[in-house]
Amino acid sequence: MSTGENRAAAAHRPLVMQVRRADRRRGLDVMAAALGRAMARGGGVSLREALEEALQRVVSARSVHLRRAGVTPVTDRCRDKQVAFDLPVRDPHGRTTLQCTFDGTACIGEWEVQTVRAAANLAALAVEIDRSRLQLSRVSQPARPNGDGAAPLIGSTAAMAQLRSRVERVASTSFTVLIEGESGVGKELVARQIHDLSSRRDGPFVAVNCAAIVETLVEAELFGIEDRTATGVRGRRGKFEHADGGTLFLDEVSDLSLAAQAKLLRAIQELAVERVGGNGSQRVDVRIVVATNRGLAGLVDRRLFRADLFYRLGGVEVQVPPLRERRADILELARYFLERHRAERPLTLSMAAAEALVAYDWPGNVRELQRLMERAVALAESHVIELDDLPATVRGEYAANVGPSLRQRDTMRAWGARYARLVLDRCHGNKRETCRVLDISYHTLGSYLRYRGAGAEEASAEAVGSAAVVTGGGPHVLAS
Repeated sequence: MSTGENRAAAAHRPLVMQVRRADRRRGLDVMAAALGRAMARGGGVSLREALEEALQRVVSARSVHLRRAGVTPVTDRCRDKQVAFDLPVRDPHGRTTLQCTFDGTACIGEWEVQTVRAAANLAALAVEIDRSRLQLSRVSQPARPNGDGAAPLIGSTAAMAQLRSRVERVASTSFTVLIEGESGVGKELVARQIHDLSSRRDGPFVAVNCAAIVETLVEAELFGIEDRTATGVRGRRGKFEHADGGTLFLDEVSDLSLAAQAKLLRAIQELAVERVGGNGSQRVDVRIVVATNRGLAGLVDRRLFRADLFYRLGGVEVQVPPLRERRADILELARYFLERHRAERPLTLSMAAAEALVAYDWPGNVRELQRLMERAVALAESHVIELDDLPATVRGEYAANVGPSLRQRDTMRAWGARYARLVLDRCHGNKRETCRVLDISYHTLGSYLRYRGAGAEEASAEAVGSAAVVTGGGPHVLAS
């Protein structure tokens, strides 16, 4: 090269550097704008995901991930190129790394490296804001008054105390958990409590309804899809990657096909996923919690569920009791749901309505009770929910139980107490009028009203003289 050419190249070099710096500034502006839009859209939008997508477009990377140090992708080293920088932020759970993966044919220069380095500062800001949002959301959640330190699940029965104790013990481990229970009992809430009480509480909780995933999209939904896999398809992360550093909750896992179960088994065993259209797998740091409303052991016997996946998921199990097995919690739950709508319309339960709720078997469990209370708030004609304000199915069950019940092994006193409370309710709480209708003394009526039986009678007795709505803190409710 001649001396003149050297001088021209030397003169041109600063101009190139200026253009590169301007391009880098524009790239940072693009990423900052993406973070601003994500913040404007509210707390449900992850800033780290917004930054990952923006940086991927700026540097034309194959994938961009914010991950904890030590959880590195398993890729084809001969075909992939990577640029990674630690975030300048104090992470109590270890360093966090911003990692860009490029195709092996990509030309990575100083411009790309410096752009990723600068993006790490924005990523640190995004991670800190996301963490602060999560902490604020926890502070804003009402705590269980007079709690015993266990997961805040409503219920004072022995079954609920046992459930809270089991949730606490399971949360302290990192094992895969299988939650079983009928539809509507609150399996997702139990899974959230396990997450919130675990060491992963600062990470994401990602819930997936396996029954709602189209069979042909299972892989893309769970494991993600690479950019340009098909015409018009944009790359996106799967649920496993979204849950990196946190908990992945797979609800109704029994509804997955056998083919999907095989793919899920491999991902759970290796804790590594490969996107659809990808050429390498990457590790994920997730805890798996699954739930089902059908017994998996029975499905295995009928060859509807893979035995190897069942053995991988089982072992650490949590059984959530149906509402009919903890009738003494029904009124506590009902009052909680009414309290949630107190600002719209303060309501109380009449004694007859309270007894009808306790007598009903609740095939839809807590979810059904919640919807029934919402129906009462919308349709009740007065500030007191009367028996006639309840659906015919609930009233019919109660009417059938007003008389002596052989199924419940009623005593004469239990039958009389139930009937006395019903008449008192129909007399609008006027005890002297009730005595006149029943043709009994005031003292006899008082003994009936003070009667405390066992099981459902014990729960329904709470309605006597205490049908007002309970105020105060609002614990979480078992309803999925």
